[in-house]
Amino acid sequence: MLLDPDIDKVSIRICSRCIYDERVSSIHFDNDGVCNYCHQTDRLVEQYGTGANKGIAIFDNILADIRRAGRGKQYDCLVGVSGGTDSSYLVYMAKQWGLRPLAVHYDNTWNSAIATINIHHVLHGLDVDLYTHVVANKEADDLFRAFFLAGVAEIEAATDLGYAYLLRQVAAKYSIRYILEGHSFVEEGITPLGRNYFDGRYIQAIHQRFGRRPLQTYPLMTFARFLRSAIWTRVKFIRPLWYLKYSKQEAQQFLSRQFGWKYYGGHHLENRMTAFYHSVYLPQKFHTDMRNNTLSAQVRNGVISRSEAWSRYNTPPLIEDELVNYFQKRLGFSAAQYTEIMQSPPKNWTQYPTYKQRFERCRPLFYLLAKANLVPMSFYLKYCFPSQAPTTPSSIPTRTGPNDSTQP
Repeated sequence: MLLDPDIDKVSIRICSRCIYDERVSSIHFDNDGVCNYCHQTDRLVEQYGTGANKGIAIFDNILADIRRAGRGKQYDCLVGVSGGTDSSYLVYMAKQWGLRPLAVHYDNTWNSAIATINIHHVLHGLDVDLYTHVVANKEADDLFRAFFLAGVAEIEAATDLGYAYLLRQVAAKYSIRYILEGHSFVEEGITPLGRNYFDGRYIQAIHQRFGRRPLQTYPLMTFARFLRSAIWTRVKFIRPLWYLKYSKQEAQQFLSRQFGWKYYGGHHLENRMTAFYHSVYLPQKFHTDMRNNTLSAQVRNGVISRSEAWSRYNTPPLIEDELVNYFQKRLGFSAAQYTEIMQSPPKNWTQYPTYKQRFERCRPLFYLLAKANLVPMSFYLKYCFPSQAPTTPSSIPTRTGPNDSTQP
């Protein structure tokens, strides 16, 4: 294993292949200094045949199943869209594969203008119908406010879970058996174990304690609703980019040329709450920067060097002008209240009720469901095994975004 003196002379231990370091939750290194998350990626590439003939053959069979299940129906699959790169490109690819997708958008009322325009341009250009669920803005804000007051990292948990359950609801409404998701573990990595925890009980517990409004338009996925959808409705979640070769950079260039799609400045930054979460909330309150997920993936892929990735990772993220003021004003916090909460000791998901132990007890069931694509494999890997509880701000759990969230 070749080492880079510009990065390997730092005082903390860093993976010799990517830039995950010893502060990452549940990390360990082999004799060559390679972290377990790099090995996990290698195993997934082998399992799914990512970018190879094996992956293409497996996915061709999946496409045949989707077409067969969709015969006589208006739509044969769902694609969740956010205006971001992966979901936009996946809608295009679905049309190229001869599928009849219905695009679904979960609107938490914090969308950027760029995201809204991107969705319109891509779907109009492809003649794809759009189903949008809008959560009442005061209700959405009450959920965000409750999580901010709770002091936990998962301020967007309600969005992630609401989006996941919405997909299941729309699939049931239109008798659609397949949901396509635009996540690529090769391009984005998989969030380390112990980070990014949320489920329906977690959301209920925090909202009941800190919320002020009843949840009337928010689609809450409880444990029972999750199992009912997985076992009885049998909606299958497929991640085509786990099987196929994919370049996010090439996808962005294509979308720009073909549809006038515009880049929004960074991974997951197409939504203003997400932008606050990634560029302000996690770095400043939890000393956590999720850019290491994508940067590590880019190093593994040879897109950038470890030194360049480490340099970017240690450069403060860009913060949109007036973003903090917008957050304070919209959620009803004075500058003093905001500062007090941001400076208070961070809490983590283990301090609130969750379904975590129930997921672990049901691990054999969820293994079978994951193998059948009825729940995402990433859910099984991250939620159904005991994980190391975060003990320091640098290891507080963080989020991967809607594509890793199809669970309660």
